[in-house]
Amino acid sequence: MPTSYLLNSSSSHSKDSLRRLPRMLSLVIIVGLLASAFGKPCVTEGSNSEFHLSLNKNLLRSLETQEGLPNPSVHLALRLSDHHNLPKESEHLNSLKNHLHNDIESSLSNSKSVVGLLALYTLALKSSCYDLNTVTFAVGEMSETLLTHLKKQMDDEKDNIAFSHRPLTNYYQYSLGVLALCVSGIRVNNHVSNKLIKAVELEHFKHGDCESIDTTAMAGMALQCVKNGGSHVQNAAELDTALGSIKQKLLASRRADGHIGNKFSTGLAVQALIAMGSHVAECAASMEAMRADARSNTYNNPMALSQILPALQQKSYLTIKSKECLNEDDTLVAEPIDPVVDLASKFTVTVMVEVVPSSGVAAVYSVDVPKGDSLLEALEILKGKNVGFTFEKESSLWGNFLSVVNGEQARQTDRRYWHLSSDGTALIEGVNDFKIEAVQKITIKNTSY
Repeated sequence: MPTSYLLNSSSSHSKDSLRRLPRMLSLVIIVGLLASAFGKPCVTEGSNSEFHLSLNKNLLRSLETQEGLPNPSVHLALRLSDHHNLPKESEHLNSLKNHLHNDIESSLSNSKSVVGLLALYTLALKSSCYDLNTVTFAVGEMSETLLTHLKKQMDDEKDNIAFSHRPLTNYYQYSLGVLALCVSGIRVNNHVSNKLIKAVELEHFKHGDCESIDTTAMAGMALQCVKNGGSHVQNAAELDTALGSIKQKLLASRRADGHIGNKFSTGLAVQALIAMGSHVAECAASMEAMRADARSNTYNNPMALSQILPALQQKSYLTIKSKECLNEDDTLVAEPIDPVVDLASKFTVTVMVEVVPSSGVAAVYSVDVPKGDSLLEALEILKGKNVGFTFEKESSLWGNFLSVVNGEQARQTDRRYWHLSSDGTALIEGVNDFKIEAVQKITIKNTSY
């Protein structure tokens, strides 16, 4: 709650009473109110509880329409909420333990680096108070626990940082791994956490030329958990410096409209500020920005909603560490919603699609698509015209992404991806979520990171 609200919300009767108090007592009361405002972590008061509950229901409904593997981030957000639908959550937990578990086991058997997914799976199970020591993966002829595999993957990531100055995956997944181990009560190896501290110091959280707010936020939660655990006695001063730097970067990245980075990084950024004990004045504008986005249906993607919902409810992933799963509210019911009849006009818009492969020799295509179609639908129409444009997609927790365009692959193992932009502005949404509303030029560029 803003300080101005605290000081101006009294009734006229109480104000008159206050004037009759001796001056010194008045000052004590005012100072006490100020201390209350600035001493609270990022907490905002109450009239938004019904709205937050509606978002909770939207996330619960997403379980009915999810495609591909069950999403551990969605489970995590549902479990961090104050209101639950325990049968639905139990059903989703079983789906994670079967479908996602088998997918991770297959990746481990093929020696793939999946530390981020493994960490999210760990956090999801922990949020349901599941005994992590009973979860095992059979790789080859050996069966080992989930936490053993997570520690091994983190050691591989750490070794790769020492060898090539970067993780096998990226620092976002590395931070998730540190966080998952710490939240699960595992003492994080000093060498592992020190690599993350050093990355903060050397400003290695870049995505292209831009600072990755998502990575900065996740690193903040991970290192705050390590600090809270009290086991990081080596280089404790460096840990404090890294946390201070992360907080400073997050606050410096806050825009005039309250977003930290962009609409889709603000949720994790606020979670990190909450975890690091930030005061209300540092969070209020960002909280309101997320609520405004949610009211305008910005967070249709369940992954995005799963990251903002804990923040709006003044929680962070660190909350999982102390979660007991006792006497939980089981009143959450997601009433069915009438299907939306698409009354959009049949107008079409022309989209220019430019493909820039690694050679730099661009190919340009033109396609007319119905207004309001997703970028993915537009690309499917273009592909169907048989004019030489082809693409393949892969699925992720955020939805589909382009993996192959015109026969050329952009692989994570090569530190490359297909960068999407509209009229020169980088897209912050994926191919499923970005809607074609006007004539524009979409550029698909094979980019290194």
